[in-house]
Amino acid sequence: MFDIGFLELLICGVIALLVLGPERLPTAARAAGRWIGGARRMVNQFTSELDRQLKAEELREELRKAGDVGLEDVRKTVHGALDEARKYEHLILQDTPASNTGGAPSRPDADGHSQAEAAAPGTPPDSDRAAPHDSSEKTS
Repeated sequence: MFDIGFLELLICGVIALLVLGPERLPTAARAAGRWIGGARRMVNQFTSELDRQLKAEELREELRKAGDVGLEDVRKTVHGALDEARKYEHLILQDTPASNTGGAPSRPDADGHSQAEAAAPGTPPDSDRAAPHDSSEKTS
């Protein structure tokens, strides 16, 4: 920013020593250092706040653009999924009465037999499971 070399700083220091004297020069140097430090902090705060505001505005603009495009994509996806579900609705409605009447579904197992054929009449297909252990019995 400023092109001040060592020679210029040395000349300013000698002039300050002659004008202020050796007693007041240290206090004046401290005050000048505080002022310069405060000015640097203020400039740094200003630039960081400006950068933060610019980034926030860019993010808002990107979200605004993405929100408009994303909403239309979501709407198309939902309508497509609903149309696909309506194509297979008749399959679901046909299976519903069989499951409500208690009849076993007629899906074949690994051997090619349906689960209804494998189960004995009057017994549910899950009868091969062991009965749960009665925890009320105590063993000595």
